[in-house]
Amino acid sequence: MNLSNIDLNLFIVFDAIYTEGNLTRAGQIIGITQPAASNALARLRDTFNDPLFIRTAQGMTPTPLAQNIIAPVRSALQLLRGSVHDSRVFDPSQANKTFRLSMTDLIEDILLPATFQRLHKTAPNVRIESLLARRRETAKELAAGHLDFAIDIPLNSDPQLLHTKLLEDRYVCAMRKGHPLSAHKKISLQHYLNAQHIQISSRRSGLGPVDLALGKMGLQRNVVLRSQHYLMAHTVLQSTDLTITAPARFAERHQLHSVELPISGIAPIESHLFWHASADQDPANRWMREQLLLIAQQISTT
Repeated sequence: MNLSNIDLNLFIVFDAIYTEGNLTRAGQIIGITQPAASNALARLRDTFNDPLFIRTAQGMTPTPLAQNIIAPVRSALQLLRGSVHDSRVFDPSQANKTFRLSMTDLIEDILLPATFQRLHKTAPNVRIESLLARRRETAKELAAGHLDFAIDIPLNSDPQLLHTKLLEDRYVCAMRKGHPLSAHKKISLQHYLNAQHIQISSRRSGLGPVDLALGKMGLQRNVVLRSQHYLMAHTVLQSTDLTITAPARFAERHQLHSVELPISGIAPIESHLFWHASADQDPANRWMREQLLLIAQQISTT
């Protein structure tokens, strides 16, 4: 028997006839007419090469073959109904699922500890995998299901990606406590230009917003170390007189001395949560979005 040639709805009719013992009532239960139920039964008889039900004074009496297959048919229907239900309902306390997110090490440091703590209590079998996908690959990775979410600045304009603002921060100039400039509550533009800087960028080359702003002024800061990762910078800052232009939240979390930038016109840093449009109505995806937004809101208010 080739299942690809069988209408699985016929088994719903079979179950209803077996339960009711009457074609008319079976049709009423599943919302079809008596002729449609009769037609479905005829197709099932052809499929199994067996009458399946015999008309008697007591109603439609199942044949031995029908009696043999009713249990597995009901079990299969229940499994299908359960699968459909599970696809519409997400129970975090019972879910066994892995969410894959693309984010930088800085966002990991800010977001993951609180996320894991929350999920550990409400969804003990839910796992998180964090990685950093290339920005130009993000849409493809989300579409293929290799990623569930990406957290990034709002540059991706792919129409299949939906997004919402997750976190906002501002740039400050940060340094170790005891740094020669740490005695100042404010620093001048000349102090800033004379300092030695760490620059963080995931790209091999190119200018960030601060350097672009300085370039418009015909100025350039003294970058002596360029790296991909903020968390490395914290270690270097503790043993040198280097400075870093970084999100204020990074400076606060790592107890660095920070001062406002002596440069105007630097836009706030926005981190957006991206997901694919095909997953927008998925209950698991929607639940996880809600968790991340709640956690980000808590972080923003502390």
